[in-house]
Amino acid sequence: MKFELFSEETNKLWLRMSAKSSADNLQIELELYRKLLNFFQVGDYYYFIFNVKNLEFDLVSSQFETMLGYQHATVTVMLFMDCIHPDDRPWFLAFENKTAEFLSALPVDKLMKYKIRYDFRFRKSDSTYIRVLHQVAVVQHDADGGILRTLGVHTDITHLKPTGRPVMSYIGMDGEPSYLNIDVKNTFAKSTEKLTAREKDVLRLLIEGKLSKEVSEILNISKQTVDTHRKNMMRKNGLSNTGELIGKAINMGWL
Repeated sequence: MKFELFSEETNKLWLRMSAKSSADNLQIELELYRKLLNFFQVGDYYYFIFNVKNLEFDLVSSQFETMLGYQHATVTVMLFMDCIHPDDRPWFLAFENKTAEFLSALPVDKLMKYKIRYDFRFRKSDSTYIRVLHQVAVVQHDADGGILRTLGVHTDITHLKPTGRPVMSYIGMDGEPSYLNIDVKNTFAKSTEKLTAREKDVLRLLIEGKLSKEVSEILNISKQTVDTHRKNMMRKNGLSNTGELIGKAINMGWL
């Protein structure tokens, strides 16, 4: 998905969530600290406070620079959105749209009793991708339920989920029920794939260390066809050997 369209659609969703909120100086420190304890997981992470009404970060922790390599002073919402993998942007939009519907249906007194959890691939400063677990909870809202600020935590889960499409869950806190693996229809246009489905099948097996002959047997195709797929993938991406293909596929999150 092209970044300009992605950015425009996301901003519309966030502004709709904030509605006509006017409150701006609520004390959120105690609630923030309590929720931070519910977020932390084993692995690299950073946290942030997002001002939904102003569409900007009020705070981003210093771990953002350590984990992703970007200078802390350069962190903006635009940078954050641009770093989401193009193929995962439609899922991000679909999840945010579904989240807006879910939160708007909650009683005001339960808005701060849920955290939204989903994953997507995120680009580091060296242009490689990691998969992050994105967890967000409301930490400030007005009397009418307009969302003012959210607390977010990103944890690197690449080692736990190297491949697969993003999934979303709503996690209840303070005794509220949880809703896991929400069925979300992705209605947003997907970006153009560089690799065909069959090329991805071949690539996945090559990454597992299979030889061309083994790949051909598993996929029930000829070894010549496997080699043709491999060469086409290298040609389309300007690579000279299978090692480079596998390395780039892993680093760029192609699967």
